Amino acid sequence: MNKNLGGDPNELLSRAIIVQAAKDYRHALGILQKNPSSRSALYSKREIETFFRSNWYQTLTEVDGEFLITKLQEEFK
Repeated sequence: MNKNLGGDPNELLSRAIIVQAAKDYRHALGILQKNPSSRSALYSKREIETFFRSNWYQTLTEVDGEFLITKLQEEFK
């Protein structure tokens, strides 16, 4: 099945990676809000923050990783 999604495939993949990371980060924050001692959620949170601060992330987007982390955390305040 060949669907034309429009746009540059590399850009679409970059966006999908970042969107999934943001979803995973929200999920980890939600778990930590209910169970602050969850080791798996804490590990996920730290790993995703490392990704948002990485050179690879900067290659995928111009959105500042620290800005994104802050905005996602504000959703849980």
